[in-house]
Order: sequence, then C-alpha cells, then structure tokens
Amino acid sequence: MEGLLVDLERLEYLTAWKLQIKMHKMRVCKKIPDTLLFVEHPPVITLGKNGNLKNLLVPLESLKIPFYKIERGGDITYHGPGQLVGYPIFSIRDGYAGIRYFIEKMEKALINSLKAFGIEGEKREGYIGVWVGDKKIASIGIAVKRWVTFHGFALNVNTDLDFFKLINPCGFSNKSVTSIERVLGKEVGLREVKERVKQGFEQVFNIEFKEERIETILD
Repeated sequence: MEGLLVDLERLEYLTAWKLQIKMHKMRVCKKIPDTLLFVEHPPVITLGKNGNLKNLLVPLESLKIPFYKIERGGDITYHGPGQLVGYPIFSIRDGYAGIRYFIEKMEKALINSLKAFGIEGEKREGYIGVWVGDKKIASIGIAVKRWVTFHGFALNVNTDLDFFKLINPCGFSNKSVTSIERVLGKEVGLREVKERVKQGFEQVFNIEFKEERIETILD
C-alpha cells in the first residue's frame, strides 16, 4: 500500500492543527492516501478533550508558552524543539480494526524505531505510549472522526525535559519522562530519527511512503 510522508519541519502548533483538519477532510473524501505528517513545534502545552487542567502545575494566566485544549484523547503534554511529533492521517476503516488496535500498531512502530538506536522501548499494561524502564519516551493521543485519524505521537529525541516540570505528563504525577538523548547520553540527529520512524511505520503498517511537499498536496 502506498502513502504520503510530509515533513513540515518546524511549525507553530496552531498552524499545524489547522493543517491537520484540512488533511483529515481530504482523507475522508479519499483525495489523498494515508498520510504521515512529521513536525517539530516551538514550545507549547496541549490538553486532551478529557484531560484535567489540574495537571497543569502553574497558573494558566502565568504560563509563558501557548496552551490549547484540543480534541485528541489523552491528558496533558508538552511539545517543543528536539521532539519529533507525528500526525498520521490514516483511514482505520481500510484495514486497521479499531482505535485500540491502531494505537498498538503505532506503539509497535515506535518501539521498532528505537531498536535502531539500541534502545529497548516497551508498552506497559494499562498505559498508552512507549516506555524505557519506568520513564515515558513517547506519548500518544489521537482523534478519530469519520473513521480517519488525526493528532498522533510525540517522541522525545533531544527535548528539553525541564518543560515537563510544568505538568503532570499525560496526567501522571508519579511518572517521569525521558528522551533518546537522555538514554544514550548523547545528542541524536532529528533527521536520522525521522528516517527510523518512517521505516518503523512502513514495516508495521505495511505501507510504502512517498515523500511529498505540503504545497504540492494542497495545490
């Protein structure tokens, strides 16, 4: 199966959010195949539709970075430089039987990607995302409308983890986060991580991505 991969590079969260909505409509209308968006955001905090604002540990009015409440699942999370965010705009009607199964395939794709760096990521019973030991390295929160997904995953690569002190990551006050850089003790190029994650998705979802510019798709 063929799909599209679009690297948005660094983009403001709100701009990428609006772009996802456009792409979602295009996928629903079958104007595009399954499409994976890669992006790196400037610092931002987002809260899922059922998230608890109490998991923001500073007063909202004093927060110095943007904050958005959005329609994805999951609780609160941080996005920022050095973090690879992926938004799969996939039809789960065409072979991915159910939301939970789709999420499990995303987890497996990320776990396979981490293996390329010698990192043993794993799923944890009762939790969504990917863990290294007792620390979360990748969070997942998706939305599904008309059988098409949007939102997605955030993989900490060279992320400044101090920003996570502003929140209870994913709503857990007793869990901490890590990154590829923290685990390996050295910085890893985001370009290499993108390539490994692309390969991980191709293997798990049985898809072959064609890389395309967003301008070409929206033209």
